[in-house]
Formats: sequence, C-alpha cells, structure tokens
Amino acid sequence: MKLVTFSFRTPAGKHIRMGMLANNRIIDLNMGYVSLLSGSRKTGRAYEIAAGLLPPDMLEFLKGGQLSRDAADETAGYVGKHLAGGQDITGPQGEQVVFSPDQVTLHAPVPKPHLVRDTMSFEGHMKNFEKITGKPSPPVWYQRPSYYKGNPGNVIGPDEPVVWPPFTNKLDYELEFGIYIGKQGRDIPADKAHEYIAGYTIFNDISARDVLTEDVSTFLGPGKGKDMATGYIMGPCMVTADELDVSDIKMEARINGEVWSSARTSDMFWRFPQIIEWISQSETLYPGDFIGSGTPMNGCGDEMDRWIKPGDTIELEVEGIGILRNTVIKP
Repeated sequence: MKLVTFSFRTPAGKHIRMGMLANNRIIDLNMGYVSLLSGSRKTGRAYEIAAGLLPPDMLEFLKGGQLSRDAADETAGYVGKHLAGGQDITGPQGEQVVFSPDQVTLHAPVPKPHLVRDTMSFEGHMKNFEKITGKPSPPVWYQRPSYYKGNPGNVIGPDEPVVWPPFTNKLDYELEFGIYIGKQGRDIPADKAHEYIAGYTIFNDISARDVLTEDVSTFLGPGKGKDMATGYIMGPCMVTADELDVSDIKMEARINGEVWSSARTSDMFWRFPQIIEWISQSETLYPGDFIGSGTPMNGCGDEMDRWIKPGDTIELEVEGIGILRNTVIKP
C-alpha cells in the first residue's frame, strides 16, 4: 500500500488528509471508511468511528497500529471494488472520496515526524570521505551504527521549493531512503525490528557543506550544516513494509534530468534492523519516528565535486517507491 498525505482546496479553505495512491488516483481513506460504515447500515456514528479508527492524519493513523491498518485494507478493497465496477463513491453527505492527481497537492507522508534521525550506513560513502579528507574512517563506525538527530519542523514534501540559505555557498543533495516507525518500543532486538517498521519513503537530506565542515570540527554535531527550513525532504509516499523488499533495490539521483548518482540498497553496511536495535537501546521509539539510511557511495555532490545551483531540479528515485522532485530557489 502506498500511503500519502495530501491537501485540496475547498470554499472553507485547505483540507489536509491521509490517503492511498492506487491506479493513478488518490483515495481519501478516512472518507472511504465513512462511506463503507454508512453503507453497511450497522451504525449511525460512521464519522465518529472512522475518525477514531482510520483518522485523516498520518501520524494518528500510525498510532492506531494494526487496527487502523486493518481498517485501511478494508477500505481499499471497498473503494477498489466500486471503481472496478465503474460505480461512483462519495461520503454520506456527498463528500469526495477519490481524487485525480491534478486535484491535490502531495506533502511529506508524515508532515511532522515525531523525531528525525539520520544515519551513516553505506561504507562506500565513508571510503570516499577518507579520500577527500585524507583521514581514515573512525574504528567505532564499524562497531555500531552512527546517527544524528534533526528538527522535524524542517520537513517538506515533493515539489516544494528548496530554499538556498544565505549562510552557505555550497548546498548539496543527499540520495537516501528511510523508514517510519509504526509502533512504540524500547530495547528492540534486530530479529524483531521488522515488526516496528511501518513503511519506507525517499529522503533528501540537504546539507550546507562549507558550514557542515566547520560544525563537525567542534565535536558537537552538524549544527547549521543540516539545520535549515527546507532541509529534510520526504516523499512522495510511504510504501508499507509488507509490500516492499528493500534488500536490493536501485537508488538514483538526477539533476536537471542528468544522472549524477546511482546505487543499490544492498550496498548498506548497517541495515535497518541493526540500526533499530542500536538506537532503541534504553531509548523509546515512537510511531512516526523517521530514520534515514544515510548516503550511498557518490550519493551527494560533495563526493564528486559537483554542485547544485539555484534553479536546479533535483530528482531522487528509489525503485518501488517513486520519484521525489524539488527545485532549488534563492530568494
């Protein structure tokens, strides 16, 4: 299932909803469930029950766990059956359930994750920076996954502009994908970690390289090298974990249509089960937490001394998920 957060305009203003991509349509899952419950004639409280079990907010949906997922699956089947039969489907008061892509705007699947963590999980990326810096990779990198925490308020989605910060002369993209945590847990063993992954999305971890180099020299973290209002780009959808095997899929970055980066997820040294096991030691993971994969070898401009500029369009594509597209602007 490809889950999305989308918005559409109404006379009362913009509505932001959670839905599903299917056959080039966007299905409002909450309203689809209202229609299903109302049509069953088993309840007079379809809106209230749907709001609790299949809410229109992605983060609240994730908190609903398996009960909410079961309701989403039931709704997908119900709406799909109607569409296959050429039948129109609306809510009890004529509300729209099915949208075409040109009627909506897609946002990050979880517009404001509970927490953002990004890792450094590809050995090839580390090896390239050994060459750039002339310094060997720290031995601890091979002993446990490395990660930092970022600001969830800096998350944007597909087709939103990447605003060039005034404090950097070297803005860079990073080709990544990542996971959303689907249920709360602590001290999670690697062999149970798959139970906590709700799904996968594409991630562009924008970096101010000149500032980042200065930040890390203070031994305190990336700082403004990563902290910028449009620095964490996610989307276009979240593919549920039961529908995507990420052990060996293609990743590609294109700048203005030209391929700059190409990799495979099988190149990861640290896999998500190991990452979850380490991060969750004596720390609770919550539904809506996001964890990035880190950048593969040659997955960013810095490794190749190739630099994006204002006006460039960045496309990140991960097999089975889709294309995450954004354009760089400079105010």
